Amino acid sequence: MTSFTFATAGRIVFGVGTVSQLPALVAEFGGRPFVCTGSNPRRHGAVLDALPDAAVFPVPHEPTMETVREAAAAARVHGAQVVVGLGGGAALDAAKVVAALVTNGGDPLDYAEVVGDGRPLLERSLPVVAVPTTSGTGSEVTANGVVTSSEHRVKVSLRSASMLPAVALVDPELTLAVPAAVTAHAGLDALVQCIEPFVSPFATPIVDGFCREGIRRAARSLRRVYADGSDLAARTDMSLCSLLSGLALANGKLGAAHGLAGPLGGLLGAPHGAITAAVMVPVSRANLTELAGQEDAGPALGRYAEVGELLTGVRDAEALLAWFAETAALLGVRGLSTLGMTEADVPGIALAASRASSTRGNPVRLPVARFEEIVRAAL
Repeated sequence: MTSFTFATAGRIVFGVGTVSQLPALVAEFGGRPFVCTGSNPRRHGAVLDALPDAAVFPVPHEPTMETVREAAAAARVHGAQVVVGLGGGAALDAAKVVAALVTNGGDPLDYAEVVGDGRPLLERSLPVVAVPTTSGTGSEVTANGVVTSSEHRVKVSLRSASMLPAVALVDPELTLAVPAAVTAHAGLDALVQCIEPFVSPFATPIVDGFCREGIRRAARSLRRVYADGSDLAARTDMSLCSLLSGLALANGKLGAAHGLAGPLGGLLGAPHGAITAAVMVPVSRANLTELAGQEDAGPALGRYAEVGELLTGVRDAEALLAWFAETAALLGVRGLSTLGMTEADVPGIALAASRASSTRGNPVRLPVARFEEIVRAAL
């Protein structure tokens, strides 16, 4: 691709100890922060204590329509001038959606893709300061917020360029207390989010650089950080991998692994990273099979081989598949059946994934029957 656009957060602040800058950054936007955080706000009590005028709203799980409705109403009552997301992807996504709803009004279903009206968010969101405490989603630099519609049993996005955070504040030290399972799922998802944009036909030269560096960091540190969560150098690598994955997916495209993650997440209620990790190898193998049968497969086959080289030193797509499968097993990732999926769910999930917006970035068009094969292989 020789023409492209690039957009990201207004400012990126990265480094150990940078969370100390949060009060000054919030003050730049007028104060009165509304903070979306995880289920246990006191986990980051010192950070919150530095924001004495803040209203704190816990997001105990991946945000639902009900959660963001309640949070937006609370932010309006508080008179919020800035919204802070402090936590994992759930808290960051909730913060971005709340900031958009406060200024645009209405209900989240007015703006939601797929199951809602999909109306544009015409008013600029309140400024968001995104402070991730896990290394996986890259949500601190993306222009959408993912919300679960319990009624429809699916995850959908609200999306607008104005939802890009004003500041992404990434302090790897905040991830030191993350449990091993969350470290595994988040880290694998960050890696998938570097691989899918890299093999997409919508890849751009600037996205390629983010992806290559993110894959290198994950290859060096993902297994290390799972084995020793106190390894700050490895935590820093994975924080950077996550940030780079967000930059990549926000300015490129994802693929069938994330196309499956939307409907599977709505069905199973399982961690997003556990799902993308479970389906990544079957998706990649299906893509490679389809590409090998095309006369003009484009660059994707070579790019899969390059990912293998970045991960293992061996320029071969099979090296990628072997490394990812071995790493997922070492990090405790299990099949979809362990998350509650059954054979009866396969046809509906396959059909939904074939129509998902993320699937449009896949390097090759996969028929519904191929999606069924992928899901069965991931069970």
